[in-house]
Amino acid sequence: MLGFRLRVAVVAGSVAVLVAGWSGAVLAASAPAGYEIAKQNACLGCHTLDRKLVGPGFREISAKYKGDGGAQATLEKKVRDGGSGVWGVIPMPSHPRMSDADIHTVVAWVLAGAPTTAK
Repeated sequence: MLGFRLRVAVVAGSVAVLVAGWSGAVLAASAPAGYEIAKQNACLGCHTLDRKLVGPGFREISAKYKGDGGAQATLEKKVRDGGSGVWGVIPMPSHPRMSDADIHTVVAWVLAGAPTTAK
């Protein structure tokens, strides 16, 4: 009887581990590329999705630039070169190690309202 219970416990534990791993993979796969790149480049150290931390929240940025046809280029330059004065006195550092493609993806994600799930 103890052997049977042990086998059931081992199987149940294995299933739980598999389900947890699969759920994490699904969540990672459903997150937009811009969000993943922002996490990998420490953007979330200064920005949150919806409120000011050190810099403005990504959704605040999206709202400010809504309808601005030049926003993509403006913000890509700001991410690459850094800047200050638009959101306060604390400067945003430059990100020269981010690729142009990654910067483009992050900025497009921010301007789309910083969704946390893929559409």
